[in-house]
Amino acid sequence: MEAVLTLPVLIALIVVALAFDFLNGLHDAANSIATIVSTRVLRPRYAVMWAAFFNFIAFLFFGLHVAQTVGTGIVAADAVDARVIFGALMGAIAWNLITWWGGIPSSSSHALIGGLIGAGVTKAGGVAVVWAGVLKTGAAIVLSPLTGFFLALMLVLVVSWIFVRTSPRTVDTSFRTLQFVSASLYSLGHGGNDAQKTMGIIAVLLFSQGQLGSEFYVPFWVVIACQAAMGLGLLVAWRWASPQLVGRHFAAIHRSRLMR
Repeated sequence: MEAVLTLPVLIALIVVALAFDFLNGLHDAANSIATIVSTRVLRPRYAVMWAAFFNFIAFLFFGLHVAQTVGTGIVAADAVDARVIFGALMGAIAWNLITWWGGIPSSSSHALIGGLIGAGVTKAGGVAVVWAGVLKTGAAIVLSPLTGFFLALMLVLVVSWIFVRTSPRTVDTSFRTLQFVSASLYSLGHGGNDAQKTMGIIAVLLFSQGQLGSEFYVPFWVVIACQAAMGLGLLVAWRWASPQLVGRHFAAIHRSRLMR
């Protein structure tokens, strides 16, 4: 039987998890605001406010399927204890800081998944890994950039054809407005996906300590705490090395392209 943590230690681990969520928002601010800042639609200060708001309210639009997968679908819940959680979080936090300082666009979520798998295997061996969930997550790592590439390629062709006879001034004005829409949707998706990883981590920690009873679920206070921590991380993201890299070093900047 796993040792039951004292309340101060349990709270400290939850604070570490929320610190990861905060760093996730700080780290991923680049992805949320790079396009709208690079095209000078919004200043960085207002862009992070815009992104933080839509990140926070994302729980109103999405279910908790990702949190459920992280909590029980990567490493078996009965193999998770405080040591596994701490190891997973510290590994992901270290990678976040390294890539943030280096200005490297990188997935905080997949760092957490990797940390959780590594800690779980160290504690209980390969039998602790839920391979169906790991394979699904691994497939998403490969398919996400490829899907984004081909969808963006098709949208560029379609939008270019639609606006082929429109004056540059009209196009610029239209896409300035549409970038607010695209940035909002991106931030909603980010908040509805990335914050849920930490929700799953905290929930499985509570489950391992008998705080949730016999059935795994994500308490509402955990949802609010994780969304708030990520939003706060976005708000204080004042170093722009990563946004500059995402926004300027990969492609020429134009509003009609970045709306997509």
